[in-house]
Amino acid sequence: MKTAVLASLIATASAFAPAQQAATKTSSLNAFESELGVQPPLGFFDPFGMLSGDATEERFERLRYVELKHGRICMLAFLGQITTRAGIHLPGSINYAGDSFDSFPNGVAAIFGPNHIPTAGIVQMIATVGILECAFMREVPGMAEFPGDFRNGYIDFGWDDFDEETKLQKRAIELNNGRAAQFGILGLMVHELIIPLGYDADLPIIGHLK
Repeated sequence: MKTAVLASLIATASAFAPAQQAATKTSSLNAFESELGVQPPLGFFDPFGMLSGDATEERFERLRYVELKHGRICMLAFLGQITTRAGIHLPGSINYAGDSFDSFPNGVAAIFGPNHIPTAGIVQMIATVGILECAFMREVPGMAEFPGDFRNGYIDFGWDDFDEETKLQKRAIELNNGRAAQFGILGLMVHELIIPLGYDADLPIIGHLK
């Protein structure tokens, strides 16, 4: 689990590299410093040097694609966390034995804890994610307006009616919310993992959450 969290964090270090707008094929980082996502106080922030050296537009767009996808996943994950911890669960039973959805723990413990949801349920979730990844949540070549554009000609929500300024604003909002969600869900996961180890167990807030 710790290795997966670290790998995810490194892979999304590009979250602070900017978005596609008008980058040209070049090895100069200056080409990316005016892109969507570069903003104060950090400006252009690439701590792992993922765009250093011979950085091309293709490389940049690939990193932006990964950043957006991770951000979207983390936004859903964070929303799922606060929803279930608020006591909101699916109604009915999760299996034929009659176990209800709310009878299992929230967060990481629902998958890796001693009282995790049935293995068949985990397999179904993985299969659903795989189907979405392979069939829907991807770019169709030649149809994407920007990296991470998954409309693919069948969903729009009025995007084509927006002017360019509004499009950039909405993309920036998604980008920043995704970045915040990546840190948010990582913080929740770390919080879940350190509490069982007994760190600061005497603190009132820790004791309450336990």
